[in-house]
Amino acid sequence: MKIHRIVGAVALALSLAACGTSQSATGPTQAESADDVIKVGVNPVPHAEILNFVKDNLAPAAGLKLEVVEFTDYVQPNVQLEEGKLTANYFQHRPYLDDFNKSKGTNLTFVAGVHLEPLGLYSKKVTDVSALPSGATVALPNDATNLGRALKLLADNGLITLKDGVGTAATERDVAQNPKNLQFKPLEAAQLPRSLEDVDAAVINGNYAIEAGLKPASEALVLEKTEGNPYVNGLVVPSGHEKDANIVTLGKLLQDQKVKDFIQQKYQGSVIPAQ
Repeated sequence: MKIHRIVGAVALALSLAACGTSQSATGPTQAESADDVIKVGVNPVPHAEILNFVKDNLAPAAGLKLEVVEFTDYVQPNVQLEEGKLTANYFQHRPYLDDFNKSKGTNLTFVAGVHLEPLGLYSKKVTDVSALPSGATVALPNDATNLGRALKLLADNGLITLKDGVGTAATERDVAQNPKNLQFKPLEAAQLPRSLEDVDAAVINGNYAIEAGLKPASEALVLEKTEGNPYVNGLVVPSGHEKDANIVTLGKLLQDQKVKDFIQQKYQGSVIPAQ
């Protein structure tokens, strides 16, 4: 009887060991499967729409599994990418990324340019930029790169003059001449479309303009020039991962001619494919 008990215990131990071996063998397989999914942080418009086009139409044939993670701001997609919660993001231009890396101490790299969203000046009070009254309040994006970009848009269209050499690094302190005595109101970029009810005009980033139902190509009082424009939005990854095979493939898909055609057909000049 004692021998039977010993044999039974040994058999049970061997059985449990076998189960444990089986479970540990399947663990890495599940982890590897999860790692195959490329989680990309995006803004809803147009980035999520463009990436979902790639996900549905191009990624399967390329062997990529994409998960689209939407954010409504310009900060969390970079924070979560730096923390390893995302594989990549697609919502920003290189000047914004450079400033973010410098100010926040992140280490992220721009991989592939995809599209340009021309910055525009919008108003519900006037239909022509020359009709802006003296002392008009103009809302501007408050992040450093887009603030300078907005001021340059106003300068390029004769509303203000900037100090020599400041370029897109300009702030309100760099306004040399302001003949209409415009009053500037910096706001978080996502709030700019809503501000149109309270200000005379607002310089609005293309993605937030489209999301709010504005049509940059036809409704902006003035629109940013596209030629030589450095503000192309593109794919960004943690530094050191830019040559990962799946990232290289995703970058190529985002620059595919089918994506360019989709952008042109859907946005009718309000979003422009990168050249």
